[in-house]
Amino acid sequence: MNLNEKLEKIKSWLETGSLNIFGLPMSGKDTVGMRLAEDLQAKFLSSGIIIRAYEAEQNDDMTGSGKLIPTNTFYDIILPYFSREELSNDSLVLSSVGRWSGEEDKIMEAAKAGGHEIKAVVMLDLTEEEVKNRFEAAKILNDRGERADDSNIEVFETRLAEFREKTMPVLNHYDELKMLVKVPAIGSRDEVYTNVIDRLVEFIDSL
Repeated sequence: MNLNEKLEKIKSWLETGSLNIFGLPMSGKDTVGMRLAEDLQAKFLSSGIIIRAYEAEQNDDMTGSGKLIPTNTFYDIILPYFSREELSNDSLVLSSVGRWSGEEDKIMEAAKAGGHEIKAVVMLDLTEEEVKNRFEAAKILNDRGERADDSNIEVFETRLAEFREKTMPVLNHYDELKMLVKVPAIGSRDEVYTNVIDRLVEFIDSL
């Protein structure tokens, strides 16, 4: 199959469901997610982008330290998106929605209730050493904007620890449910994206 045929296969299987993309900071979740959403004619929802927009509206700083926001606050901000009428007929590509262990069940419940059942969870697989190298390169290139949670290495280390301690159990749970699709994230953006498509097709074929 060529790329377009693979995308059509994923699109047909996904229907109005959701794909949830996870990975360490700097692993390319939003980059992959936005491209995948465009190619699948889906809507892209990033919990990080939504929360940062909420912070700007409220003149609040919940993520500047690198810590995840409290679960109840996360639910209040994110869960209503799954029931939005304007999204009712769309498939969704999610970027790290439900990062704290225990949130995944509530996310799956809300997604299903809104007609966007989570069909698979993609993990962009990189080591901490690899993402630290990307962090240092991004600082030199200054290509991460003015994000407070990318302001220094101490904050970045906190984000890595949060992923290790709070998000890895989420991914382990998805793995136990046989929903996890691990994708090597080394290489160019095109190479990583192709890996994601290929692994999703393999996942669908295995069902």
